[in-house]
Amino acid sequence: MAIQPYLFFQGRADEAIAFYEKALGAKRLMLMRFKDNPDAPAPPPPELADKVMHARLEIGGEVVLLSDGHGAEGPQFQGFALTLTVADEAAADKAFAGLSEGGEIVQPLQKTFFSPRFGMTRAPLGVLWIILVG
Repeated sequence: MAIQPYLFFQGRADEAIAFYEKALGAKRLMLMRFKDNPDAPAPPPPELADKVMHARLEIGGEVVLLSDGHGAEGPQFQGFALTLTVADEAAADKAFAGLSEGGEIVQPLQKTFFSPRFGMTRAPLGVLWIILVG
């Protein structure tokens, strides 16, 4: 059994995928667009056809699922954070810098009683990330 986050980017999934590939070296494992759905009862509307129906990214050995979803409003990421636990301070610094680019630093990366590096940043598109050395 595994828990995998599934993020809905409301029309901005391609942008999110490109960002995580650059910021974290994410690997695209799978991507299906709405127009490629073999079980669709009818073709999707033109505005949805090229949007991401389902994608799988590998980040640090874990899988994150994502989609554009069907919503008209921008992504609304509230009430949770994704935690990235890295092996050393250099990896924490690199990941934090990548995720913070174009985003908002919530808590600067710093030494704490439980980790030599701990910080929080809201990446572009709104996902809150916690980075720490584990």
